[in-house]
Amino acid sequence: MAITLKDVAAAAGVSRSTASRALSGSPLIAPETRVAVQEVADRMGYRLNRAASALRSRQSHVVGLVLNNLINASFHTIAEVVQRRAAAEGYQVMLCITDADPQREESFLRTLAAHGVDGLIMIGTGRNTAMANALLAEGIAVVNVIRAAAESAAPSVLASDREGAHAATSHLLDLGHERIGFLGGLRSANSGLERFAGYEQALRERGTQVDESLVERGPFDSAFGAEATERLLRRNPDMTALFAANHEAVFGMLPTLVGAGIVIPDQLSLICYEDIPWLRWWQPPITVVDNGAGELGDLAMNLLLQQIERTDRPAAPVRTGRAGRTYRVGAQLVLRSSCAKPPAG
Repeated sequence: MAITLKDVAAAAGVSRSTASRALSGSPLIAPETRVAVQEVADRMGYRLNRAASALRSRQSHVVGLVLNNLINASFHTIAEVVQRRAAAEGYQVMLCITDADPQREESFLRTLAAHGVDGLIMIGTGRNTAMANALLAEGIAVVNVIRAAAESAAPSVLASDREGAHAATSHLLDLGHERIGFLGGLRSANSGLERFAGYEQALRERGTQVDESLVERGPFDSAFGAEATERLLRRNPDMTALFAANHEAVFGMLPTLVGAGIVIPDQLSLICYEDIPWLRWWQPPITVVDNGAGELGDLAMNLLLQQIERTDRPAAPVRTGRAGRTYRVGAQLVLRSSCAKPPAG
């Protein structure tokens, strides 16, 4: 009786897909697992049919969604869009929340590969690009959303963060503000880098240089938002406007402003990045930059299904990345009641 891959997998105590990748030398499989599976295969006299293994069937009808958290409103919206679109196309979604931990992200990528997913959408940390590229090379569809490392070979769907931040800062400058604080994300993230670039560009266009005392950049969490807001208020009693470009930080920033007795917009004009319902219900309603999260999710699914099904779904490219295609979704400034001219005197 011929020894099958299923027999080898059972004897090695791994899944069939893990055994297949281990025997083909996949970088997604830990070296010790590759050695162990190969030893079992040698002992049983099994030889991998590489021609057959190269013909990937794509029969799982499962896609992975890897993201940092579900606190971020855009991530939440993208997850809803992906789930709805996947269900309509006959796919199940495996949701993986990394808490921005690169090691946890790597573990999830290995798990998704072991389960033979047809593809995955990543809002990643940027620390596991080599592994994602290896997945792509093995025939698993990959799409980056919101954040993408320059060396990624997968198509990327990004928001027009620089343009959105430029519009927000320009609006505050048009109102007459000169001391505009910036509460942003990490430089290592596309959004953190590009939103600061838009803020800086708008200032320079008006002949103003960035004052670093007005800038706070840090992790995407509410604790940073609270601490950074306290520092900005303490260092800059003359600050008349604040652009909060770190969405998760807003959850700490707004209570801190309330606790400090800051009246918006009488004492401080405020613009936040990424819209959520309670920003519309805040008193006063907060002006925001809407990054088009729903459109980001739809375009990401189009690109994923293009790869999986080898079909042409609508997806208009705006620019080309260094290693893969990059697509942009426009940002929109939504004016509400949180901005006014700076207080007199």
